Amino acid sequence: MQIAKLLNSSNKPSIAIVNGDHLELLEWGSFPDLSSVLATSNPAETIRGLRPTGERVAVADAKLLPPIDAQEVWAAGVTYKRSQTARMEESEAAASCYDRVYNSPRPEIFFKATPHRVRGNGQALRIRKDATWNVPEPELALVLSPDLRIVGYTIGNDMSSRDIEGDNPLYLPQAKMYNECCGLGPWITLAEDMPSREKTDISLSIVRSGKEVFAQGTRASEMARTFDDLVQWLGRDNSFPAGAFLLTGTGIVPNSDFTLNPGDTVSITISGIGTLVNTIVQG
Repeated sequence: MQIAKLLNSSNKPSIAIVNGDHLELLEWGSFPDLSSVLATSNPAETIRGLRPTGERVAVADAKLLPPIDAQEVWAAGVTYKRSQTARMEESEAAASCYDRVYNSPRPEIFFKATPHRVRGNGQALRIRKDATWNVPEPELALVLSPDLRIVGYTIGNDMSSRDIEGDNPLYLPQAKMYNECCGLGPWITLAEDMPSREKTDISLSIVRSGKEVFAQGTRASEMARTFDDLVQWLGRDNSFPAGAFLLTGTGIVPNSDFTLNPGDTVSITISGIGTLVNTIVQG
């Protein structure tokens, strides 16, 4: 089952089941938002208990919203070998740090975004005005309930300014966290309907002026850490009253001579979920 958040015909946030190329809208019932539905003991059963509104909209015509309410977005770094290599290329001074964290029991986990910094499918993501080397980072995102159960999965784009981070690792918050710095969507696939890691392919395509200028793929099974390991580290001495999204790291990093330009279209496709598409803006 896949669950979307969108604007209904009255331009109000609504919840819907994805049914092929259409969305079947549901009444909220007693639930104020999607995060409250995901916090129940059995989200799939809860959703099946919601009444249809009778409204049906084509996916192509839907005004999709990022599937987030009040949750925080966190991210794990250097979970793939390619990410370790890329981070070591960014900065000779920080190379040993990234090498050690890749092999350390404790992962790199950092705060990524509040809901107002997140954008959904078809919406614009931003590159910083004070950065010269910007890349998307396609990631499988875990959807976590307040008690840190993995209740679903979605697609994440962890936008990153590599020149800022490479200049000094202490600049990581500035390289990662700013307005429109994170994409989530297009919807959530509930946990029981997600393929295994071995069958979860992740691909990235970047189109500029109608021409594909970058394309690459990986698989979630290439991660050096398990999902459960990342979640238990996130939850150490930490609480999430509304739940959380945890980006699990990227195995796709464009070469050092590539940077995003305003007007680029970034498409991230993950097996079992779909495709998240965002345009790039600056300033």
